[in-house]
This record gives sequence, structure tokens and C-alpha cells, in this order.
Amino acid sequence: MISLLLNHITMSAVKRYTDYSSRLHMLFPDCRIQKISVNAGFTCPNRDGTKGLGGCTYCNNKSFAPEYCFSNKPVRQQVVDGMAFFLHKYPQQKYLVYFQSYTNTYGNIDKLISLYEEALAVPNVLGIIVGTRPDCMSQALLDYFATLSKKKFVLIEYGVESVYDTTLQHINRGHSFAEAHQAIKQTAACGLFVGAHIILGLPNETRPMLLKAAEILSMLPIHSLKMHQLQLIKGTVMAEQYSKNSDAFHFFNLPDYIELVVDFLERLNPSIAIDRFVSQSPTDMVIMPRWGLKNFEFAAKVESCLEERDTFQGKLFQVPL
Repeated sequence: MISLLLNHITMSAVKRYTDYSSRLHMLFPDCRIQKISVNAGFTCPNRDGTKGLGGCTYCNNKSFAPEYCFSNKPVRQQVVDGMAFFLHKYPQQKYLVYFQSYTNTYGNIDKLISLYEEALAVPNVLGIIVGTRPDCMSQALLDYFATLSKKKFVLIEYGVESVYDTTLQHINRGHSFAEAHQAIKQTAACGLFVGAHIILGLPNETRPMLLKAAEILSMLPIHSLKMHQLQLIKGTVMAEQYSKNSDAFHFFNLPDYIELVVDFLERLNPSIAIDRFVSQSPTDMVIMPRWGLKNFEFAAKVESCLEERDTFQGKLFQVPL
């Protein structure tokens, strides 16, 4: 309880929610940190037939891959190109390499480790962020990450997407929430930073269900959270589903989503740092909603709403007895 209160005091001195970039600054006080995404050429078990085919119904990886990030280039070259992309803004900054596309712990462990090490060998890279699924993490790989974390920054980011199994089945995730729960606990037990990703507004999830999700996630040993609105992206199974039955979908308008995020934050454990509020897919790929806001612009609107309501992250969070 004391640590939560201290966390809120630190948080509220700057913002009314726990900001991930501020958390990074606490970890790396002497330099600015920039994240560089790479595509290491992985696939997913619900794409290659191991668990399913076609992937998640909402997913089109082209909608979030940076322009310097192509799997036909070696990981090292992608990192170097990413550095060149950001160099003009902050010449002296350091970097974290984000293994983002598809499932980045799915494959032969020796091959996986060689790709991580290839990225870490580039000068000025201080660590890695590994995006993956909760059903694709082995104890052997966790042991490697735990050893690596003694000298480099390591964050494992799990795609949770929903805390409800009916939703996970509907969107063809191929895993349960229990598997996400177990993977997060197992990863945190190894002393690693753990991130989670969740989508707000998936089909058939009501507003009360989404607010309950904040309470459920708050009970997990999560260090950072990415949330974003459901977006309908061209070329996805979900886009085809929408064309056949639009009544099954609800897409938030901007004011309603801001209110939802603030209500969500009030129920969220204040020790969880918020990495992202919204998705920023290319405009020409988005069917709806089309807000035209970057994450920092949306974050400013959330902060304004928090101030107007005189509330903050964790206001309604109850520490378990």
C-alpha cells in the first residue's frame, strides 16, 4: 500500500496517470530513449496451422509496421536504418529494439537468441522489447531473458487483447485468458519487466465488461500497459465480417472513448505505466474510426479530462487484502 501511495505521489507531480515514458526516464535518467521496431520474419501459431489459420480477425501487420521495418532486411540493418530515421531529432539518444511483428518467441530457441543478440550488438542499443503471445513462451527462453536482464533492459510484452475467453475465441486468438494470466505471472517471477496489450471495444464487449477488465488486469504483475481502440482495418477478416453484419460492432466516437479511458484508468492499479492509449494505423488502411490523432495528442485530451473530473489513475482501485 505504501509503495502504491508513493507511486501516486510521484505520478501526480507530473501527470494524473502513470506515464511509461516517465518510467523509462527513471530507469535511464542520463539519456533519452527511442524505441526502434524490427520485423524478424516470424509468423504466428494461429497463422501457420499449429493453432489455426488466418490469424486474429482484426490483424493486418502492415497497419503498424514503420517504413524502415522490413523482414527482407537483416535485423541489424533494420536497427541501423531505424537509428538513421530518428537521428536528426535527437543525435545523442540511446535505443531499445522492439521485436514487434507477429510472435517473436515462436521458433527454434537458438535462432531466436541469435536474432536478439544481433540487435543487442548494435552500438547504443540498451535493451530489447519482445512482443509475443502468452502461449508461446518457454521456461528455457525465460531463463535466457532473466540472465540477459542483469546487463540489458528486457521487457516481454504479451498480447492479452481481452480478459474474456468468449471474445478471444471470436477473434481467433487461439489462447485463453488463463494462459495469459499464467504467462504474465511466470515472467514476472523471473524478475522481468512485463507489458500487456489490450483492445477496447472488441465485438460483444460492453462498457461494464471493459471497466471490469481494468480491475482484472490490476491484479496481475504488469509493469506497463498498451491499450487502444478497436480499429477496422482493410484486408482483415474483421473487415469482411463487418461488411456482412455491421450490427455486431460498436466503434467509439472520440468523446466517448476519452470518457471510457478515464473510467478505465480510475479502476487501474496506479503502479501500471500506460504506454499507449490509441492505435495509429495509416489513414489509408483504416475504415473506422478515423480520428486523426497521434498518441501524444490523445494523451493530452485524457489528461485534460482527468483534470476536469478531478480524478486520477487508481482512484477507484482497491488494494487486495
